[in-house]
Amino acid sequence: MSELSFARIDETVLGTLAPPRRGYWALVGALCLGVLLGAGCWAYQIAVGIGVGGQNIPVAWGTYLINFVFWVGIAHSGTLISAILHLLRAGWRNPIARAAETMTVFAVCCAGLFPFIHLGRVWQVYYMLPYPNQRQLWPNFLSPLMFDVIAISTYLTVSALFWYTGLLPDLAAVRDRAEGFRRKVFRVLSLGWSGAHDQWLHYSRGYLFFAALATPLVISVHSVVSWDFALGIVPGWHTTIFAPYFVAGAIHSGLAMVLTLMIPLRRIFRYEAIITVDVLENVAKTMILTGLLVGLAYGTEYFIAWYSHNPVEWESFRWRAVGEYAYGLYFMVVCNVLLPLLFLVRAVRRSLAWLFGLSLVVNFGMWWERFVIIVGGVAHDFAPHAWGLYAPTVVEYGIMAGSFCLFFLLFVLFCKHLPSVSMTEMKETVAHGR
Repeated sequence: MSELSFARIDETVLGTLAPPRRGYWALVGALCLGVLLGAGCWAYQIAVGIGVGGQNIPVAWGTYLINFVFWVGIAHSGTLISAILHLLRAGWRNPIARAAETMTVFAVCCAGLFPFIHLGRVWQVYYMLPYPNQRQLWPNFLSPLMFDVIAISTYLTVSALFWYTGLLPDLAAVRDRAEGFRRKVFRVLSLGWSGAHDQWLHYSRGYLFFAALATPLVISVHSVVSWDFALGIVPGWHTTIFAPYFVAGAIHSGLAMVLTLMIPLRRIFRYEAIITVDVLENVAKTMILTGLLVGLAYGTEYFIAWYSHNPVEWESFRWRAVGEYAYGLYFMVVCNVLLPLLFLVRAVRRSLAWLFGLSLVVNFGMWWERFVIIVGGVAHDFAPHAWGLYAPTVVEYGIMAGSFCLFFLLFVLFCKHLPSVSMTEMKETVAHGR
């Protein structure tokens, strides 16, 4: 950081916006094919019926709801890094804040698709919107699904405004160096930013306001998602620990995704002087804390099930440990709790290969955690004669692959056409010597 100057920051970040090479378009093309694959599987499901998925009785919630919870969780790290750490004046978050905020917006967009996919007859959404309508249909505001609509839409709005507010000075910097049609586009996007003293004053206050507004959303949004389960009576779901449990897990998976995205970005765009190993090491240290919190939640679930002396509850958790889906339980414990403890070793958390590998492992484990919670609950319910198993079909795997391709496609397009590192905040870091 000490070697950086304002000019070098501008040169490094703006240099990433140069016309892309063939390799970039090849990557974009491959991701577009993945998105088309997912869209084709969804179209096939609409044409044939929701039965092409593996959902059945009693497992009516499959990978669509698993992926919904997964993507909402991924979205939380952006708010954590950008908002909470901004309020705490943690300078190490500045190099990765922009990418984390962008990841938040794109992950929420991917999450918002899955309730429609799970709906099956997606055109029936007409019966839900707008409220109230000419059919005199009113929403059931006691339904957790209505909580989701309000929470996710609010989170997306605030996150997008927070992200765009931080972009304004950098968009003006791109505008001043652009030519032709590109200059006209960025003139519109920068909203007349001139760098006047009054503008900087309003900008700093507005950014701080959005940070303070977004901070409680980290806790509230995923708590609301957890109430989808906790307000039911299904064994293994009906517990008060779900809100903090889901929040800790969301932040854990989101931080892992930050490492997954930032390490290749650092290499491709030559950001070594900006996104230093110290910055990535701080993310790994934070993951140690979140991993321990997730492990505490796992243990608390089993302790409460045993302590309650509820035979149905205990049977549900016993089956998770020794039943047909037991491998999922052990996957999630090893990937989310035990392996992140390797970050306690300084050589591991300062190795890019270890950081990238463990970030993929944690994302894999967090996906399996949602599988164990959702499928493990409804597959082993109250009535033994109604117990059943579930396995995703090719259609579900195709839609899931399409969602990942859509997320990475949006992120790749963003990195090449907009500043992927906040030049404004990096200059503040250099100016204050943080």
